[in-house]
Amino acid sequence: MNYEVIAPNPWMILPFALLLGALALAPLLAAGWWSRHYAKVSLVLGAIVLGYYLLGLHATSRVWHMAYDYTSFIALVGSLCVVSGGIHINVRDEATPLANVVFLFIGAVAANVLGTTGAAMLLIRPWIRMNRRRVAAYHIAFFIFIVANVGGSLTPIGDPPLFLGYLRGVPFGWVANNCWPMWAVGVGMLLAMFYVVDRIHFIRAAGEVREPEVVRETWRFDGLPNLFFLAVILGAVFVTRPIFVREALMAVAAIGSYFTTPKSIHAANDFNFHPVREVAVLFAGIFATMMPALDWLNLNARCLLGDQPPPGIFFWGAGGLSSVLDNAPTYLGFLDALFGVTGARSTGELLSQHALSLLAISVGAVFFGAATYIGNGPNFMVKAVADQQKIRMPTLPEFVLKFTLPFLLPVLLAVWLIFFRG
Repeated sequence: MNYEVIAPNPWMILPFALLLGALALAPLLAAGWWSRHYAKVSLVLGAIVLGYYLLGLHATSRVWHMAYDYTSFIALVGSLCVVSGGIHINVRDEATPLANVVFLFIGAVAANVLGTTGAAMLLIRPWIRMNRRRVAAYHIAFFIFIVANVGGSLTPIGDPPLFLGYLRGVPFGWVANNCWPMWAVGVGMLLAMFYVVDRIHFIRAAGEVREPEVVRETWRFDGLPNLFFLAVILGAVFVTRPIFVREALMAVAAIGSYFTTPKSIHAANDFNFHPVREVAVLFAGIFATMMPALDWLNLNARCLLGDQPPPGIFFWGAGGLSSVLDNAPTYLGFLDALFGVTGARSTGELLSQHALSLLAISVGAVFFGAATYIGNGPNFMVKAVADQQKIRMPTLPEFVLKFTLPFLLPVLLAVWLIFFRG
C-alpha cells in the first residue's frame, strides 16, 4: 500500500513524545493512576494526531495506511497470543543455568519459524515455571532480548521488519544468507552473559533449590491440535491480496483455537486477554502519534544522513529509533531513506550496490527492538505475562539502566565494530 508522504508540522511530534514520556515515567511515579487511565492517555493523544491528519492535512490515505498496518500488527500479535495460550508445555522447575541456556537457544531458533511473537507467547509461561523458585527480572529481560527480538533475525517470518522487507522485494533467503553472522554473535554473547548471571543467582539460591542431580525433568505438551491453527496463521502471513483476507484468516484461527481448547489448558497457562488488550490500546496510540515523526524523518533523510552515509549510520539510526518506535515502521522509514539517499530505483539495484546498508537497517531494527518494552510488540506482551505472574518487573527507565545498557549495548557495539564500522 502506497501513500503520499505529507509534511507535518514538527510540533505534532509532541503527542508522540508525551506518550513515550508517559510510558517511561507514569508507571514509576503514579503506577495506580497509570493502570487505570493508560487507555485514555493513549487514545486521546492518538486522536489528536488523527484529527490533525484528517481535518488539518486531509491526509486520508496516510491515515488509512497507518490503520491497515495497525490492524495487520494486532491481528498477528493477538492471534499468536491466543493460539499459543492454548498450548501448555509442562516442565519441572529447578532449572539449572545450563538448562536455561539450552531453552533460550531453542527459543532463538524457534523465533525464526514461529515469529518472535509466536515463540515468545508459547515459551514465556514454561520459562517462568522452569525458574519459579528463583525467577527474577533478569530472566524476563534476557528472554525479551533473545527470544522476542534478536533470535528472530534469520527469516522474514522471524520479525515484522524483515517481513516488511520481504514484501518490498527482499528475497526470502537473503535474510538468512546475510544475517546469520550477526545472529550468531548476538545470540552467542547474550547466552554467555545470561549464563554468568544465572550461575551466580543459582549459587546464591542453592539453599532454596534442590540439587540439580536429583531433579528429573519431565516434559509434556498439551493442546497440540493448536499447531494446526498456528500453521494457518503462519500461512496467512504470505496472503497479501485481497485486502484484509490475511487478517481475517488470523482472526478465524484465533477464534477456532479459543473455543476448541479445553478450559483446563487455559487455566494451566493462566491465560486471559489482558496482555492483548494492553498491547492493542497502547500501540493504537503509538501507531497514530508516531506518524508525524516517521513522515518528518522520511522527508528529511538526506539532510540528516548526508549524501553517502556509511552503513554504521543506518545501523545506529534505524536501531536507535526502533528502540522508541515500533521497529516495523521504523524499518520502512529507513528503507525509504536508503532509496532516497542512494537514488536506487528498485530493490534489486539496492541489493546489488548497497546491500551492507540494507543489512545494517535490518539488523539494527531487529536488535535494537529489544532495548525497551515498546521497541517490539512481543516485549510488552511478555512483560504483561510476567506482571500477571507477580514478577516484579522494572519500569521502562529501570529496564534500560539495569539490562539494556550493561548487557544489550555491548552486543550492539560488538556487532557494529565487527560488521558495520566501515
